[in-house]
Amino acid sequence: MQKELDYFTIEHSYGGNQDWFWDPMMKIGGCAALTACDSCIYLDCYKGMKGLYPFEKTAITKKDYQRFGMKMKPYLRPRRNGVDALDIYIDGFGRYLSDQGCSQVKMEAFPGTEKASRAKEALIAQIDSGLPLPCLVLKHKNPLFKDYVWHWFLLTGYDTAGESCMVKAVTYGEWQWLDMDELWDTGFEKKGGLILYHMDERQA
Repeated sequence: MQKELDYFTIEHSYGGNQDWFWDPMMKIGGCAALTACDSCIYLDCYKGMKGLYPFEKTAITKKDYQRFGMKMKPYLRPRRNGVDALDIYIDGFGRYLSDQGCSQVKMEAFPGTEKASRAKEALIAQIDSGLPLPCLVLKHKNPLFKDYVWHWFLLTGYDTAGESCMVKAVTYGEWQWLDMDELWDTGFEKKGGLILYHMDERQA
């Protein structure tokens, strides 16, 4: 079975792109902030969470996205070791949501120490509910994942048609299908993990 979320484009880019930023700190270490930015745009455009993205949504521009990234920067600021823990993301993005008056969206940490089977179950349940998942990878033993090392990005789809579970990873304005088992098995003790979004439909 294959399922992919609808997604937005920004001037032909599949979501936002960290390389657009003139601010060197955001360009180098702004992946957590940009993952939150893309989450906001998705939640605003597809889940009715009005006001999370403060600019025009019918034709999102690169310039407005750059402005939005700088607005998110204080909440998930780039730092020496990066936003290297799930709770830092939850705290920072949670403060942004609160400041926008959004109480419908809750977040749950799903640590990378969990079994891959449980991670796949969480992935499928989240996508089936129509929500993307922020993912954090720290170190990884497999050089095929070098572009995802010490990096936040979004997961927006899955494919279980074959023997493996493939996941659609979105970053730098592009998407790529990755093997979930291989992505999850980093080979290092210190791990990242997933952020699960939960929506309170009663408040929507």
